[in-house]
Amino acid sequence: MYNPLGLPSGFFCPQRRLSTTKKIKMERLSIAVQKSGRLQEGSLELLKKCGISVDSGNGQLKVSCADFPLEVLFLRNSDIPQYVQDGVADIAIIGGNLLEESDEDVQIIESLGFSKCRVSIAVPKSGQIKSLSDLNGKKIATSYPNTLQKFLDKKGINAEIHTISGSVEIAPNIGLAEGICDIVSSGNTLFMNGLRELEVILRSEAVLIANKSLSAEKQRLVDQLLFRIRAVQAAKTNKYVLLNAPVAALDKITEILPGVKSPTILPLADKEWVSVHSVINENRFWEVIDQLREAGAQGILIVPIEKMVV
Repeated sequence: MYNPLGLPSGFFCPQRRLSTTKKIKMERLSIAVQKSGRLQEGSLELLKKCGISVDSGNGQLKVSCADFPLEVLFLRNSDIPQYVQDGVADIAIIGGNLLEESDEDVQIIESLGFSKCRVSIAVPKSGQIKSLSDLNGKKIATSYPNTLQKFLDKKGINAEIHTISGSVEIAPNIGLAEGICDIVSSGNTLFMNGLRELEVILRSEAVLIANKSLSAEKQRLVDQLLFRIRAVQAAKTNKYVLLNAPVAALDKITEILPGVKSPTILPLADKEWVSVHSVINENRFWEVIDQLREAGAQGILIVPIEKMVV
C-alpha cells in the first residue's frame, strides 16, 4: 500500500484521519444590568475599567463580549432579581434597595460603591407630622411597599401603605397620602415638592448578586471577574505617593506611610536624602499629607492608580 508519510507498514490507513480536532464549547457567564438609566451607566463603566467592552447600541437586549466570556443582558430593573434567582442570568448589578424590596433568594457577593442613595420617609414641610409616631393611622404612598412595611412593623407604626409607581413625591400635594417613602439621592426632588425627610429607612448602593447554584466553571469566571472588580475598586480608594525625605527622618516617615507591605526607598544623588514611594488610602489623604510635611517630607507627588492588585 502506498504510504505517503513513510510510516511503518500497517500504521497508515487512507480512511483514517491523521488528527481529529475536538471543538470544546466554553461556558459563558451571563450578567444582567439595567436596561437604561444611571445604574446602567455605572455598570458599563465598571465593566470597561475591568477590561470588558460592551456594545450597548441599537437597543440590543443581549450582547456577547469579545474580551471576556461574558454575555450582558439588558433587563428591566424590577425583573433582574427574579431572573437571577431562576438562573436566566448568572449574576447581576442592581441597587441594594431594589433587592431588599424584591426579597428574592440570591446572594450578594460584592458591594460596588456607586449609585448610592437612600430610601426615606418624607412628609410635607408645613404639615402636622413631626415624628414617626404621627404616621399612625395615616396613608403613605410608595413604590417600595415591602421595604416600608418591614420598617413600620419594626417600629410599631400602624400606617396604611398606598402602592404606586412613579411620581411618588406628588402624592401629598394631591391628597393621596400624608407622607411618602421613596429613594432619595440629592434631596432636590423632595425640596421642589415641599417635602422633608422624616426618617431614613435604608441606605443603598449598587451590588453584585449571583445565583446560588452556579456551575464550577461559572463560579471560576465569577472569581475572575471579582478579581478585576476588586483591583478597580482598590485603585479608586488609594493614591500612589512619591516624596523626598531626609534620611534622618526616614523612620518617622515610613511609620506614617507603611504602604501595601512596606514603602519603596530609593537613594538620591544627595546622600542625605532618599525617595520614598508608597500608597495611601484616600479616606486619610489630607491627614497623612499633613503628617508627612510635619515629619520633613518634601516634593510630595500624588498620582492616581488605574488598577491595584493586592
